[in-house]
Amino acid sequence: MLAELSIKNFAIIESLSVSLEKGMTVLTGETGAGKSIMIDAIHLLAGGRGSSEFVRYGEKRAELEGLFLLEEDGHPCFKKCEELGIEAGDGMVVLRRDISSSGKSICRVNGKLVTLAILREIGRLLVDIHGQHDNQELMNEENHLELLDQYGAAEVFSALQNYQEIYKQYTQLNKKLKQISENEQEMAHRLDLISFQLQEIEKAELQLREDTELEEERRQIANFEKIYDSLQNAYNALHGEQKALDWIGLGMSSLEDVAGINEKLKEMSETMSNHYYMLEELSYSLRNELDSLEFDPNRLDIIESRLNEISQLKRKYGHNVEAILEYAAAIEEEIDSIQNRDSHIANLKKELDSVEADLLVEGQHLTSVRKKAAASLKNEIERELKELYMEKTKFEVHFEDKSKQSGEVKASFFKQDGMDSPEFYLSTNPGEPLKPLSKTASGGELSRIMLAMKSIFSEHQGVTSIIFDEVDTGVSGRVAQSIAEKIYRVAVGSQVLCITHLPQVAAMADTHLYISKEEHNGRTTTSVKALKKDQQIREIGRMIAGVEVTDLTRKHAKELLLLASAAKN
Repeated sequence: MLAELSIKNFAIIESLSVSLEKGMTVLTGETGAGKSIMIDAIHLLAGGRGSSEFVRYGEKRAELEGLFLLEEDGHPCFKKCEELGIEAGDGMVVLRRDISSSGKSICRVNGKLVTLAILREIGRLLVDIHGQHDNQELMNEENHLELLDQYGAAEVFSALQNYQEIYKQYTQLNKKLKQISENEQEMAHRLDLISFQLQEIEKAELQLREDTELEEERRQIANFEKIYDSLQNAYNALHGEQKALDWIGLGMSSLEDVAGINEKLKEMSETMSNHYYMLEELSYSLRNELDSLEFDPNRLDIIESRLNEISQLKRKYGHNVEAILEYAAAIEEEIDSIQNRDSHIANLKKELDSVEADLLVEGQHLTSVRKKAAASLKNEIERELKELYMEKTKFEVHFEDKSKQSGEVKASFFKQDGMDSPEFYLSTNPGEPLKPLSKTASGGELSRIMLAMKSIFSEHQGVTSIIFDEVDTGVSGRVAQSIAEKIYRVAVGSQVLCITHLPQVAAMADTHLYISKEEHNGRTTTSVKALKKDQQIREIGRMIAGVEVTDLTRKHAKELLLLASAAKN
């Protein structure tokens, strides 16, 4: 949930800090007091598009900050933060956005600077803002497939995963077939080029790790004198009369004479003996290394020439010998494909037909799973609409069967997310045909349809805070009461912030915030305060009657609160 919201120098808000609670919070106040400005601030905090117009007049920048508390360790926001290298622990995520008077934005998540795109990615997992003119997610048919898959959850995900595994093979084969079926003249030019490249690499007769070994040999020849002198000095220090091995041998003999006296002397004697024999072995190795050293100045020229040849090939074909040889193997295979183009095309088409058949089976299974989820969704949506006094409304998820045409599967119907393009259809009046959702509803109907869908999809989307910005516009009476109860039901166990002008909705609130504006020193400022019971009665009375709140209006407000309390219980 959004636990704390801080706003500074934003529009008409000079400085504002609001603590928010779980459940249903309503924001009310006179028109123009700044209710929607608060929602705009949250929208920008979650990655919405901003501009310099949001900065309070005369100030250099607007500052927005929100503290979100997440109870679930497995919340998608934590996973996203981990992917992006953002620390997110203790169940808290802090979003911050500063907008300068020049229009530039600085975005932070848990103190780390991020791009606006990343802020938007994380913000959409935390906040879902829904307004009277902001129904694009539900109204846009391009989003219906994602919403249906979210509703279908695990069963759809499993079928989709199986489909996508085969779809990956399918796209790779299609790409390979397209490449090999390209223009014949281009193929001929390509064959000439890669044949020359392969010949050049093969002529060099490269060996694995050859460049590394040659560089090591070059270093040894370049430092021959230094190596020889060091080995000679080391050998002379160990071997010969009055040298290290003589003295250590004397010490070893002395300790051997007393080794039998006690255990400690025995251990010391054994240690001395071990070191003597190790150093003796080392002296033999030094002597052998000296005997094997040879200095051939002509060899250095040969190495330099070979390394230069390899360097030329690296610039063209890979950063090391291994990469060059891998490239050679790849173009050798490509040459074979071009030279035996017809047979390769035939084999690829045969393989593609087999994969396409498997893909069709998985795609049809995915469609059947989605249709099963769609049938369940239809029943839930119609039940929700019935509770909102739209009992005659019919809802359906429309699937257009594009998988076949003249008995043949068309490749263009296979997509990353399946073969389906479901769209939500609706009929609000008996006898009227079902039509696309975007062309059916209007006004108060649209608000109720949106709320019915949101009450279902909010359970499957996992967002922390849902915000309704005057979604009750255009309704009244019993419909207003049903909307109030529906919003409250969405808020149970989560957090809903709601701007409203309906007293029925305000009466259902767990927390009632009153937004007002005042004038100080010729400047307008906005303030927010949580209403106590008597203040809430007065505000609901104002919403019922208008400017003048009478005793009768107060009585109606009290009655509305009692009815709301009964509805909650």
